[in-house]
Amino acid sequence: MITTKWLTKGEDLSHAYKIREEVFIKEQKVPEELEKDELDKTAHHVVVYENNIPVATGRLVVTGGQYLLGRIAVLSEYRGKHLGDLVVRMLVRKAFDLGAQEVHLHAQTKVQKFYEKLGFVPYGETYMEAGIEHINMVKREDVKGHCG
Repeated sequence: MITTKWLTKGEDLSHAYKIREEVFIKEQKVPEELEKDELDKTAHHVVVYENNIPVATGRLVVTGGQYLLGRIAVLSEYRGKHLGDLVVRMLVRKAFDLGAQEVHLHAQTKVQKFYEKLGFVPYGETYMEAGIEHINMVKREDVKGHCG
């Protein structure tokens, strides 16, 4: 059974951190000091559970009028089950519900196509972040107010 939970300021982020540690620190070799940051304290986090096991996560940071998705991760053994899709759609919906006109993310180029399928459009040049090639992407709310 798939369930989801929103976490906000002051709530226990240990489930989100556990997933991010597995995916970013252990699997992708991102230094821990780069993976965790001050933005976690004010971000909206979503955690997806399969049979009460935390398996996917992501966050929405709202800063300076910009809505930025990030730290989207699915444990390797749970990939291919559309859980990343679920996380992104929930984060995008939350952003638009909070008043966003558009939502941004810094996508790893190896998953750029995944985000394009969800309506994100790349812009700018690729760049390196934590030793991994990235591209900025944006999704604008459509005229009907749906996020895809």
